[in-house]
Amino acid sequence: MDIEIKQENNIDEKKRKIDSLESLGPYIVEQDNAKNFVYISDIPQLCKDEPCMLGVDEAGRGPVLGPMVYGIAFCPLSKKKVLKTLGFADSKQLTEGKRDAIFDDMNRQDYAVESLGWAVEAISPNVISMNMLKRSKHSLNEVSMDSAIGLINRAIEAGVNIAEVYVDTVGPPEKYQAKLKTIFPKFKITVAKKADSTYPIVSAASIAAKVTRDHALKGWKFRERSNEGENDFGSGYPGDPTTKDFLGEVDLVFGFPRLVRFSWSTASNALEKKAYDMQFEDESDAQAAQKATYGSEKLSKYFSASKNENRKRNEYFRDRCLEHVVDL
Repeated sequence: MDIEIKQENNIDEKKRKIDSLESLGPYIVEQDNAKNFVYISDIPQLCKDEPCMLGVDEAGRGPVLGPMVYGIAFCPLSKKKVLKTLGFADSKQLTEGKRDAIFDDMNRQDYAVESLGWAVEAISPNVISMNMLKRSKHSLNEVSMDSAIGLINRAIEAGVNIAEVYVDTVGPPEKYQAKLKTIFPKFKITVAKKADSTYPIVSAASIAAKVTRDHALKGWKFRERSNEGENDFGSGYPGDPTTKDFLGEVDLVFGFPRLVRFSWSTASNALEKKAYDMQFEDESDAQAAQKATYGSEKLSKYFSASKNENRKRNEYFRDRCLEHVVDL
């Protein structure tokens, strides 16, 4: 019995591994797109034995749709030729086909797998919006920095022997570099604008991030509507005509699906124009209502919170992704 369980676990681990472009899409589809997910490749032994450079970059910072993906890549300082052989350049300057081909080579070619590792964090549009709209606001820059720092820590925990770090900046590069230097004092750290077009290791991180985001959009599974047919929302950039058409389809009550970043002005403006206005009871009004006394019994008397935490919620609420905010 133990042997069977171990074999099943091995099969599951194999399914979760991204070892080619072909395996990337199925892995992403398995993830909950309402939450962030992190993936880190196998760590080459060389990256543990020799001093390494590590690059950091993102994809999807500006779009109104889909996740923002942060990526890192790392390889020994002695293997700079591998980066050149793979043809790394700023991912934004490469065609989608070329990016996919390079990503595939990163994960298939022996010379690459033996000396190059990578990791990504896909930050859900749902998480981005909640961070930017909550009372104690967390800006997109802060979300970005948290992700970059988290991925560097993941590499450290995995045993990567980091010596140099190169980062495409968020905000003023001097401030960001000083922040990183405080957190990682042992590393040589360079934060620069357009680092992905200057440092090949940052270009490698950029390609990992961009290809992951591209395939996250291609395989996006809606909770709020049917997933039949191909996705028809475009690139996610506000200037894309297909994206504009998609944003014009507003549910008058529920607004947009979770694919949309509600914190973007493009989305909020569309909601203001088409969706119903929602009115919430003032806290002072609610308090006054609680103090008021009437001759009749309170309706709430006939309701009690269920003690059964495993009770299934009504299908109506599950299909529309509605969640409890305040219990009766």
